[in-house]
Amino acid sequence: MNLNDTIIAIATPNGEGAIALLRVSGPEAISKTDYIFEAKSKQKLNRSLSQQVFFGTISSKGTLLDEVLVTVFKGPKSYTGEDVIEISCHGSPYIQQQILQSFIQQGVRIAEPGEFTMRAYLNKKMDLSQAEAVADLIASDAAGAHQLAVQQMRGGVSSHLEKLRTELINFTAMIELELDFSEEDVSFADRKELIQLVDLLQKQINKIISSFSLGNAIKNGIPTAIAGKPNAGKSSLLNALLNEEKAIVSNIAGTTRDSIEDTLAIEGIKFRFIDTAGLRETQDEIEAIGVKKALEKVLQAQILLYLFDPLETSPSAILEDLQTLARDDLQLVVIENKIDRFTVEQSFEHDDYFKKNIPAEWNVIYFKLSTFQDTSIKALQENLHQIVYKKQNSESVMISNARHYEALLLAAEAMKTVYTGLIDQVSGDLLSIDLKEAIYHIGSISGAIEIDKDILGTIFGKFCIGK
Repeated sequence: MNLNDTIIAIATPNGEGAIALLRVSGPEAISKTDYIFEAKSKQKLNRSLSQQVFFGTISSKGTLLDEVLVTVFKGPKSYTGEDVIEISCHGSPYIQQQILQSFIQQGVRIAEPGEFTMRAYLNKKMDLSQAEAVADLIASDAAGAHQLAVQQMRGGVSSHLEKLRTELINFTAMIELELDFSEEDVSFADRKELIQLVDLLQKQINKIISSFSLGNAIKNGIPTAIAGKPNAGKSSLLNALLNEEKAIVSNIAGTTRDSIEDTLAIEGIKFRFIDTAGLRETQDEIEAIGVKKALEKVLQAQILLYLFDPLETSPSAILEDLQTLARDDLQLVVIENKIDRFTVEQSFEHDDYFKKNIPAEWNVIYFKLSTFQDTSIKALQENLHQIVYKKQNSESVMISNARHYEALLLAAEAMKTVYTGLIDQVSGDLLSIDLKEAIYHIGSISGAIEIDKDILGTIFGKFCIGK
């Protein structure tokens, strides 16, 4: 990949449409367009102002191809920081290909995936984390994922990390100053204060790390497992939530033997619902595998909808299941199902038992519904949305990129070593090595340090062509 080339790509999806967009970027973007484009005003593009739009025609070898709009963006006032031309033509695949071929014949190269955004990064139009957020923005299919991508694209993550990095750099400078004046027994920083500072920085890094679980879930769909005893109504609940007959419903216990998954956006937040096999001891080999898979799916979930039929399952049996399934990072929603089939007195027995016996630290939400009542399903959906909405808004900074997560884990490990070193009064030169490692890993997220070209190729290779 030669980043000094002039490149072109079709920036709209394949197929017929009313309008298509072709994007050209590079040192010869304007001159190559001038060769095949004639403005109605007869003005040449190289004499235009930046961000100026022209109406005219594009021709190839004397043949009129289309009437188009050409927008001129002169560097550095463009997306890539280079001269950029955007051509809006009619959406005929034939027209698009002919315009593309006209540029290729002039020596313009077809852009590789993500090359426009890579050039934007290399020309300092955005940092690396913002560039990656562009791809997430394009891929977002729900309001929650879109909001998260926009926040990251506007520098919400990188600005916070840059503050951390600056503090670490200042900390390292103090340590190295002491090394420079070691013979004079000069101290530039109180060790107790440094320990407090490192402890604070550790907590900040770990807080961002912990946000990945939610951030990644919002991006890809909140994993929400539906579990409970056989015939509790799990498959019926999945069907009611999705408003389609996704899972087989039967009165025969053990009908669901494998996990069934589907996604649903609730008020802009995407949930990935997983119907699982009923939890019980069984001699049936196939059903036993299903139960094992169900437990595995619960381990992967962030929200657990535990369903029970109060006429079939005792409160103590429910509590026994919950003790097995509960985790600190799992939101438990205990659902009393089939409320259309029993009295208030029968329901109260379970209510009273759970109030007395469910530990407060489990943070259980108790809910009653009937899968045959639309109001019940809508109320449950609202509750699920509120669970995620509150979590999302409680996070000041949230990451959703696996590369960022890995870099922060490495930074956290380095900071842990620094903290231990300060406690054990390790020499400043060793502390400095670990501090620089932490600075490197944090800087690799935004691209504040030089990133290997192969790594950049991997990152931007995941982008669509034309972006």
